[in-house]
Amino acid sequence: MSASDLSRLRGFVEAFDELLSRTADEASILAEGGEALRALIARDDWLPEAFARPDPERYTQYLLHCDSQERFSVVSFVWAPGQATPVHDHTVWGLVGVLRGAEISQGYELKGGVLTESGAARLLRSGDVEALSPAKGDIHTVANALSDRPSVSIHVYGANIGAVRRSVFAPDGTRKSFVSGYANAAPAI
Repeated sequence: MSASDLSRLRGFVEAFDELLSRTADEASILAEGGEALRALIARDDWLPEAFARPDPERYTQYLLHCDSQERFSVVSFVWAPGQATPVHDHTVWGLVGVLRGAEISQGYELKGGVLTESGAARLLRSGDVEALSPAKGDIHTVANALSDRPSVSIHVYGANIGAVRRSVFAPDGTRKSFVSGYANAAPAI
């Protein structure tokens, strides 16, 4: 991995820092940040292998960068075939961009304590970006859409997502609090 490859991620982080220094408007952050993420994932030559390695037991979340003020974090999610998240929320805005492979994202709504699917499941292919917002609904589940190889996505969240208290949901809508942490064996980039 050459230094010029990491310059792509460095440029993305600098652009996101500038965006958040300029505006706190969530719609602008998701729109402009989504375009910046789309540009980052348009080329698959920058993510070091240590941050794209699947775990055979569970999906992994690797910290790539956390803003020093914790205004945003950038992580890679790696899914081995057949792996999926439980139904969960984020409590902060987020952007998901598929770098390799494909993922299935299914939204959910919690109304009156009842958890129901909201809309059809969405297939996200390499290059696709999806935005999440607590204001518009940020409860979902994500799964690797491929049965024969891993998928990798790059996520940007409006906080240090590995330290945020969030919830997973049982089918009956019961919440269980969790903090995800990170799977890093190597230091963040």
